[in-house]
Amino acid sequence: MAEGERQAPPDSSEDAPAATQNFIIPKKEIHTVPDMGKWKRSQAYADYIGFILTLNEGVKGKKLTLEYKVSEAVAEFVSMLVCSEVHEETAGCKAACACDPSPCARPCARPPSWMAIEKLVALLNTLDRWIDETPPVDQPSRFGNKAYRTWYARLDQEAENLVAAVVPTHLAAAVPEVAVYLKESVGNSTRIDYGTGHEAAFAAFLCCLCKIGVLRVDDQIAIVFKVFNRYLEVMRKLQKTYRMEPAGSQGVWGLDDFQFLPFIWGSSQLIDHPYLEPRHFVDEKAVNENHKDYMFLECILFITEMKTGPFAEHSNQLWNISAVPTWSKVNQGLIRMYKAECLEKFPVIQHFKFGSLLPIQPVSLC
Repeated sequence: MAEGERQAPPDSSEDAPAATQNFIIPKKEIHTVPDMGKWKRSQAYADYIGFILTLNEGVKGKKLTLEYKVSEAVAEFVSMLVCSEVHEETAGCKAACACDPSPCARPCARPPSWMAIEKLVALLNTLDRWIDETPPVDQPSRFGNKAYRTWYARLDQEAENLVAAVVPTHLAAAVPEVAVYLKESVGNSTRIDYGTGHEAAFAAFLCCLCKIGVLRVDDQIAIVFKVFNRYLEVMRKLQKTYRMEPAGSQGVWGLDDFQFLPFIWGSSQLIDHPYLEPRHFVDEKAVNENHKDYMFLECILFITEMKTGPFAEHSNQLWNISAVPTWSKVNQGLIRMYKAECLEKFPVIQHFKFGSLLPIQPVSLC
């Protein structure tokens, strides 16, 4: 299978687990380097990489400023309300819905996924507001402002409430499991650092929401452009406000100090672009004119704001990538690099947590 080819996504709304599923608190399972084999054979790895590639395919050739069509979602919401009224009168889904002559195949009380998208954005807006309410403290050290620990303690205390506002009540049992990935996605409060492992935890958080049916994998554009992009904005604000250290950074030889996924999805956005080529992302004018449309260019802009000196010196890997002839090749190369430098590195995966939604058990062959 080609690197960029779409893999089967994890189970989503149609195969969502029942409310009676035994959810568990995720925990670390990769304790030594030999344990990495368990990770690569696991259902969690298959679901996670399938999720990443599905989103990669979904945003191909699309701008961040793409207009969203919500008519179908609104129609579904109206349908849900009609069904809800009928169910109240007929004691539930055993009766036929007014919007569908056949009996219900799934609970009509499940809200449409666009509502979950808006609630996730609201969740991230809350985290953003908490940064404003927790200013940096004066301290001798320039990096790793200790006010971050105050901000993180607030998230640690409120995470389950935040997630509960997104998850329907009939899936309330999933909240403690899913909330762990949210807490893992914003950095480490002891070291006051952030890296690709934390970013992966947020992708895992979104993957879990798909697996329980809160989000739908066919909403790739909204998941990446509205939710993940807002997450990036909040993480950049965290990094700048509290001067967070990069976790496990390879310095000049790494792709970026903090992120990886927006480069993958951002390069997919640019595939077959009529005039922007990889060589243009090191052109300041091209970046300034197009960064609001493309995640890749937004990442480049952030790097140039945070670092000084020639681009080829402080971001050598990206400078080399600018010589690749097409965005398709860039995208395929970044997927290979992500697997090799993030998903197959023990220092990153030792912190990943496994539960019932992203299990350590081997992929089922049936």
